Amino acid sequence: MEWMLMPYRRYADFSGRSRRKEYWMFVLFTFIVAIVCGGLMIAGGLQNEVDGSGQPGGLFWLGVGLLAVWGIGSFIPSIAVQVRRFHDQNRSGWMVLLGFVPYVGGIIVLVFMCLEGTRGANRFGPDPKDPGGVSIFS
Repeated sequence: MEWMLMPYRRYADFSGRSRRKEYWMFVLFTFIVAIVCGGLMIAGGLQNEVDGSGQPGGLFWLGVGLLAVWGIGSFIPSIAVQVRRFHDQNRSGWMVLLGFVPYVGGIIVLVFMCLEGTRGANRFGPDPKDPGGVSIFS
């Protein structure tokens, strides 16, 4: 759970590096929250079938509200963790803009998010896997 919430602790920190584990745990947390909110929305929509009112139920609007508040609150941390992920690979954080390229941009960013970071310190900071910079073989 610590890895899932770390991007929220580093809310608007666009400097430094983030491990793949931090990024993918944040993505998993995002997916879980979206599933829970979607479940509330479906349950509220099914209530419409039961009472025949033609309007979504209260659970639907609760799900929509929670999803909206959570989405707005998670927008900046999601960009920040992606920028730090690019920094871990010794790439510019501006590469986040590749996601806006139609059709292939999202695939390119997905591939970069799966790649391992550079070993040792780079221009963006120390290695998050080995913050002490200790090398066994040197």
